[in-house]
Amino acid sequence: MKKNFALLGLLFFVSSSVAHQASSTKHRTLALTHVMVIDTTGGPAQPDMTVVIRGDRIAAVGKSGNVRVPAGSRVVNAAGKFLIPGLWDMNVFWYDPPEYLPLFIANGVTGVRVMLRYAEYPEWRKEIEAGRLLGPRMVIGTRWVEGSREIDTWSIPVGNEAEARQAVINAQEYGADFIELGGVESLSRDAFFALANEAKKRGIPFEGHVPVSVSVEEASNAGQRSIDDLPAVFSEGILDACSSRERDLLKSWQEAIAKFSGTPQGTDWPWRGPGFRTRTQLALETYDQRKAQALFALLRANHTWFCPSLTARRSLAFWQDPSFGTDPRLKYVSAGTRSWWNEEYTSAEDIAVWKRIYQKYLEIVGAMGQAGVEFLAGTHTEEPSFTFAGFSLHDELALFVQAGLTPLEALQTATRNPARFLGRERDFGTVAPGKIADLVLLDANPLEDIGNTRKIAAVVYGGKLYPRAALDAMLAKIEVLARRKSIGDVLEPIIEEQGVEAAIRHYRELKATQPDSYDFGDRGELLYLGDHLLDAKKFKEAIQIYELNAETLPHDWWVYDSLGDAYMEAGKKDLAIKNYKKSLLLDPGNQHAAIKLKQLSSQ
Repeated sequence: MKKNFALLGLLFFVSSSVAHQASSTKHRTLALTHVMVIDTTGGPAQPDMTVVIRGDRIAAVGKSGNVRVPAGSRVVNAAGKFLIPGLWDMNVFWYDPPEYLPLFIANGVTGVRVMLRYAEYPEWRKEIEAGRLLGPRMVIGTRWVEGSREIDTWSIPVGNEAEARQAVINAQEYGADFIELGGVESLSRDAFFALANEAKKRGIPFEGHVPVSVSVEEASNAGQRSIDDLPAVFSEGILDACSSRERDLLKSWQEAIAKFSGTPQGTDWPWRGPGFRTRTQLALETYDQRKAQALFALLRANHTWFCPSLTARRSLAFWQDPSFGTDPRLKYVSAGTRSWWNEEYTSAEDIAVWKRIYQKYLEIVGAMGQAGVEFLAGTHTEEPSFTFAGFSLHDELALFVQAGLTPLEALQTATRNPARFLGRERDFGTVAPGKIADLVLLDANPLEDIGNTRKIAAVVYGGKLYPRAALDAMLAKIEVLARRKSIGDVLEPIIEEQGVEAAIRHYRELKATQPDSYDFGDRGELLYLGDHLLDAKKFKEAIQIYELNAETLPHDWWVYDSLGDAYMEAGKKDLAIKNYKKSLLLDPGNQHAAIKLKQLSSQ
């Protein structure tokens, strides 16, 4: 799993052509005339409208001819086009460098909820808000709050009530927008309810996965703001909650997690193997319609939102389908990401169960929609495999319709609903005066076919117009970046055949002679190699690779965290302390480094 979370970079730059276009329209009034407005409030589409945008806000919306267009405005005749609010992806995991962030804007996704926080994300947000980096608006949570057995770079381990309350306090100190409940380790009941109580007192939402120590009903009643089921990761959340044997299922999941080995090669991962299949079969066979309806009514009454991530479930269930390997959108995905996307997940027996789960979730989402449960569109970008940044949000909307929602209801899951969920209705979610001008201009009517959200003629982001040519330029730039070869794939066989020193020499040679041909800026390329060497107890070699990564990315907190791990494993306490301290200095929220330092200081 660490491999997946190591696909981040720290480059801060924007395409000069895109930045130029954005700055050239910064202070100019923009008018879209003769456009069909679909404001997603639930009312009918409004034909022949004019939308006037001044600065980053919508100044006026009205019938063309009745709305005054200020002199000197940039006027776009949008006759035959359809205008919708900017889209939000409310379940995003991001592992690529920030230079890939325009993928969201190019797909009309103007906002994202980031479900796993690292130190660089708030910095990226500042760069975006200042106009120095092109990317979507970001709502950023914490690292995953989990049980205390596993200590990882992506987690905040919580073992008791006091630690749960402290996690909430720390989240506010670090400026997190919400607390993210993870799915790899289950919180204890006492810790969960302590966290819920402290979060309520301090006015910070807690969202994410429902730990198996509590039921979905209990989580909703405790104030959990959203349920974001993690596809095929531990308990099946809503599916188990709809079973007449829910208590037995939760107990079985708890026992499975208690035995979990914590290694990717382990045979007792709770979401793989015979035990997983037995639990899932029981959940499917004991699905209770009356229990489900009662649960859905409770979720609606408590305003507990549900983000089903149907796209991610489909990707898990059908990732072996040849069509995934030939998807034209792969040309926008980095070589490192493509590499781990193509790895073997699990057995054919497990995949068959995932397919059944996916089909059942389509039914459940349809039933929830009928019951009035509030939905958020989220894709789980970029994990699991074949969930494409920006692009997959449109897949998610189509799957909502397939599940039984109307096209308008599907649109609302990515527009009006996120604004309500975030308490930002004054700013986002509909097309109305006073709102921030994040808009998507379409060539065809999405209310007739939800697939028409893909037919983007232009995007207005913060009042700046990006016509189709500019969006294509963004994609073309990213396509060039994604063609860079994986330096990790080049070095791995050299390490095996000739040793680490030869691999490092080759790395330096390629970086000097072909700097644009390989992905030297992705820290995950070398971290992955170092992790493999560390797992093989080749401490000296792992340290050499991590040090090479630090040389390339000297301001990267994760690089020093991994160096600390390697030195600790090698028995070099002082060097481990030095690197953990440096990691913690670069990312004060890195609980992994903080815990390791505490352990070393007590020895």
